Amino acid sequence: MNFIVFLKMVPDVIEELKIAGDGKSLDSDWLRMKLNECDEHAVEEAIILKEKTGGKVTVIALDAMELDDALFSALAKGADKAVKITGNLQNIHSPAVAEIYAKYLKDNCLIDNKTLILSGSQAIDDIEGEMIYFLAELLNLPVYGVVTSVSYNSDKNDLTIMKEFSGGIRGEFEVEIPSVLGIQAAENPPRYIPIAKIRAIMKTSTIEEIEIPEDGLTEKIAIDKLFESEVSGRAEMLEGSPEEISAKLIEIFTVKGII
Repeated sequence: MNFIVFLKMVPDVIEELKIAGDGKSLDSDWLRMKLNECDEHAVEEAIILKEKTGGKVTVIALDAMELDDALFSALAKGADKAVKITGNLQNIHSPAVAEIYAKYLKDNCLIDNKTLILSGSQAIDDIEGEMIYFLAELLNLPVYGVVTSVSYNSDKNDLTIMKEFSGGIRGEFEVEIPSVLGIQAAENPPRYIPIAKIRAIMKTSTIEEIEIPEDGLTEKIAIDKLFESEVSGRAEMLEGSPEEISAKLIEIFTVKGII
């Protein structure tokens, strides 16, 4: 099996985000990037499938701050190849990202009946996980998002997956290969890799760099202005014993006509 995992770097929202002087971007001096959480699970699921069925795991991402660390970490976990796509990739969104990935896959003839494409089911700037659906449309492949379980059926060369829906509903599907999956959670939590192992991988492995021109891509998003969140001041903190707080809540709800 050939497992291809597309990764994305996102701002670490634990850190305070600052708007740059141009008012249209985040200040890189304050910005720390990290691998998207769902993409970490996609890497883990691909490696688990590789350990069960054999094959090769390739991790691919668009160039971004601190990306090399994420790619070397994936190699240390068990990925076989890391690819960084470079070029003028600023301010592009899911449709253009999918076009870049589709072009890479087609140019390198990487789609056959032993290929499974994985990515995270969503990101903080791609809440609906649109990228995998755009990519599947461009490749004319079946696609399933919010996947929490993947099993490979070697006798039929297909997959059995578990997909989550709203309201706590889950559905089990048989999926043909090749296909595209958006991983919400891997079978196991992403494995921890010691820094020493990652540093050792950095000395023995390389990241392949490929430049893909932006010509002909879907139009980039134009950002006019970013705004910081405003403090509304509408929160009211209630203090006192549980009985006193309960009485205050009843009074507030009564005044507002809720009860």
